[in-house]
Amino acid sequence: MLYRIERLLLDLACCAVVALGLLITVSVLLRITVNSGVPDTIVMVRELMVVAIVLPLAAATTARAHIVVEFLSNRLPMRAQGWLVVFGGLVGLFALSPLLYAGWSEVTHTIGSGSYYFGQLNLPKWPGRVLFLIGMSFCWLRLLLLVIADIRTLRAGGIPALSETTSSTFAEEDHS
Repeated sequence: MLYRIERLLLDLACCAVVALGLLITVSVLLRITVNSGVPDTIVMVRELMVVAIVLPLAAATTARAHIVVEFLSNRLPMRAQGWLVVFGGLVGLFALSPLLYAGWSEVTHTIGSGSYYFGQLNLPKWPGRVLFLIGMSFCWLRLLLLVIADIRTLRAGGIPALSETTSSTFAEEDHS
């Protein structure tokens, strides 16, 4: 079920990227041809960028596709690398927690006050805030589940899945 939600969030992020491209293209063409533009383009682009960046975070976490620095950790034994993955996941959970709290506070404040962007369209602020909170929440949840699974794997004597570069680097050693 979580995979389906992550896939939906990823698809919504892709739609946001397409919408960004179309919105910017139409706005530029209108500026060139009729010296006009799409109202509140800047607000819409800003909100769509947040959606395009935050919603796919859970899918990136599932794929373990975040940026990693493996300069020293690749020289450690595989088991130690597994514990470093767990440690990194725990740090990530603690790092995302204030963002979740701030997102929740912002959503409740924005919905409660009925805030909107001043402009020609008077767009409400709450949709972007809610989507940010949803994206961060699912990323945090997925990271929590990965940390729990990695700890279980290490306790059972196995080695958790590492980043794709680490896995491919040590593919030859795994088969030896």
